[in-house]
Amino acid sequence: MPIQLIQATINDLETVRQIGIDTFYESFASVNTEENMAHYLKTGFSIEKVASELSNADSEFHLAYDGDDLIGYLKVNHGPAQSELKDDTALEIERIYVLRAWQGQKVGQLFYNKAIDIARERRYAYVWLGVWEANENAIGFYKRNGFVEFDKHLFTLGDDIQTDIMMRKEL
Repeated sequence: MPIQLIQATINDLETVRQIGIDTFYESFASVNTEENMAHYLKTGFSIEKVASELSNADSEFHLAYDGDDLIGYLKVNHGPAQSELKDDTALEIERIYVLRAWQGQKVGQLFYNKAIDIARERRYAYVWLGVWEANENAIGFYKRNGFVEFDKHLFTLGDDIQTDIMMRKEL
């Protein structure tokens, strides 16, 4: 059975919250302190924060299922929901996260293609995102998909200030 992408609603609050926690932890726990991870997971994926994001008409979450298994998610932001640029001519890919057991099976590419489809449907000029400078796999993925670096910004994880590379792709 092919992987299914389903748009999440507020009814999926706990599901979205849990896949967010699980994938973020899998991706970054080994390279950050336990205290910083615990703080970020508690604040970044609180019930209130995820409910607010799911209720925002300018944000979309898409969940990936392999049969009954939830394996990852995509979050994109339009206009005022964007984390930085707030550009009405652009779509932000805020998150593409896939559980480790399904990485390398083109799930990230499915999410990426979905984001590009959304941007093209809305006739956006470009798509942009921020990716941690130490996440070489993600940077390589976005470069292979035509993204180029255009700026940097800071991301705070607990008491650790990290640098994200901002990348964009013209449509």
